[in-house]
Amino acid sequence: MILRNKVLKRIIFSSFFVFGCITEDQKQIKSPNVIYILADDLGYGDLNCYNKESKIKTPNLDKLANQGMRFTDMHSTSSVCTPTRYSIITGEYAWRTNMKSGVLWSYGPLMISDEKQTVAKLFKKKNYNTAVIGKWHLGLDWQLRTSYELNDIDSNNLGFIRDYSENIIDFSKPPKRGPSNIGFDYHYIIPASLDIPPYVYIENGDFTSPVNDYTEGSNLERDKDGDFWRPGPMAEGFKFYDVLPEFINKAKNYLTEAKEKDNPFFLYLPLAAPHTPWVPKENYDGVSKAGQYGEFVTMVDDYVGKLFDHIKSLELEEETIVIFASDNGPYWKQPYIDEFNHRAAGELRGMKGDIYEGGHRIPHIVRWPGRIKGGSTNNIPNTLANFFSTVADLLRLDSAATDSHSIFNQLTSVSKIQKNKPIIHHSSEGHFAIRIGDWKMIEKLGSGGFSLPKRVEKQTGVKQKRLYNMKQDLSEQKNLANNYPNQIFEMKKKLDSIREIP
Repeated sequence: MILRNKVLKRIIFSSFFVFGCITEDQKQIKSPNVIYILADDLGYGDLNCYNKESKIKTPNLDKLANQGMRFTDMHSTSSVCTPTRYSIITGEYAWRTNMKSGVLWSYGPLMISDEKQTVAKLFKKKNYNTAVIGKWHLGLDWQLRTSYELNDIDSNNLGFIRDYSENIIDFSKPPKRGPSNIGFDYHYIIPASLDIPPYVYIENGDFTSPVNDYTEGSNLERDKDGDFWRPGPMAEGFKFYDVLPEFINKAKNYLTEAKEKDNPFFLYLPLAAPHTPWVPKENYDGVSKAGQYGEFVTMVDDYVGKLFDHIKSLELEEETIVIFASDNGPYWKQPYIDEFNHRAAGELRGMKGDIYEGGHRIPHIVRWPGRIKGGSTNNIPNTLANFFSTVADLLRLDSAATDSHSIFNQLTSVSKIQKNKPIIHHSSEGHFAIRIGDWKMIEKLGSGGFSLPKRVEKQTGVKQKRLYNMKQDLSEQKNLANNYPNQIFEMKKKLDSIREIP
């Protein structure tokens, strides 16, 4: 009888979003919880449900795809960490700020102002409890020592501060501003990637342990892969191999407590894995045919599965939307492809950082029992910035963000009508590309990221712009720029017009 009543409530609630007819009694029905899991540097070709030739087993995420909708043409708004996270939270491309390339580093200040509308604030408008647990990488306002020089500040020519010198940070005091300033009730975070110091957990604005230790780094001779991390300050007792389990356990504890509250919740869970350092636990040795990276991806799948089991044990599964995505493409170089015959980006060209598809086309799965058909596929080009407007639609709020378009109807409607809304791709070095329908135009030669050549200087008689038909040439091997000069002209004009939006 209890299960029957819960199913009935879900059906009634679903009807409210479709028809918009809500009575006073019906308002008492709980809104859906939302859990957004963001993997770090996970490739389009790592999951079996995206790549049958993957050398990595991912049964839990494959099951999620069978239970929900799998997106085949979803893109991060950048091919590196910080700008993509900015877009998820704000619904805007990060290149509209003074951050035109790269990422925030160890001690860059919070790049989202208190006045900025965020997705967490949208949820707060509907009385949701909000939390972020995981890798932050959007900056924190660290407290500085009283005296420092200009060369202690890393800023670009637009005045954007990317980092402060470690020498001027006062580690006896926690940062003054962070997630709580932009709409999160609770946070348990590490400041940036797991290979970037300082190595410390921050819970609700306070260090969980004193920052009294220092690591000399790990495998510094490597090409920033394997179990590599940089030297830097570290909290007492910090263990790199325990970060993924720590975040999942904190998330489980949060869900247990949230279950007892009347309000629904939004949990943003940005994992620090499988980004370097690749630190799988010992019991994952040999479980993958893709080496240390594959073992770490397997561990991610396993621990995400533990979280799914916990959601089910709390009987939250039926009333919770689960979103799983990656912040950009994989850091997986050609020598590893040759050694393991594993293509972390599948048939896509390039890797993390690049303007090519391998840099920004990502796995993206959404499960919503009773509203999204299990095993369904969405082939419409979209970006992670669309989360903002989709949430506004879900919550019936009139709220807009510059670069965000709601995909609520794509998720819940039987028929999918493709609307060719242009989307912008952006590389780690600031290269642009635009996608309209099947066409992708890259503005400059080179990858604009980690693949060589990164940049190609202009040469007389050689066109900088490249054009690909993504439906016919997913691997971006056939440049059609000379065949369709009018298409290039129109796409460049559209790209310029989008960039001019204030």
